[in-house]
Amino acid sequence: MSKKIRTEAVDSLFEAILSLESREECYKFFEDICTVNELLSLSQRFEVARMLRQEKTYLEIAERTGASTATISRVNRSLNYGNDGYDMVLQRIQPEEDSASEND
Repeated sequence: MSKKIRTEAVDSLFEAILSLESREECYKFFEDICTVNELLSLSQRFEVARMLRQEKTYLEIAERTGASTATISRVNRSLNYGNDGYDMVLQRIQPEEDSASEND
């Protein structure tokens, strides 16, 4: 059974997310809309994707993020066979991260 993701409700949610103007607004919105565990799971998957693109091993990723090998494998599958969403975002934020690490 395949669930349809492109719905009016999802469109409305994405419009709300796109209206956020700062990290603080993101915190306020996501703390209201997600449980702490949901938000931590999303951020963990994103960190796993970043580390996979940095060619870290599953062991390194599991140790650093606490993600299970099943989660790491699922994220890896999305990176390799998904819609390129992770890569699109990682490429966009890469310049920010490079300049942040230069300032350390």
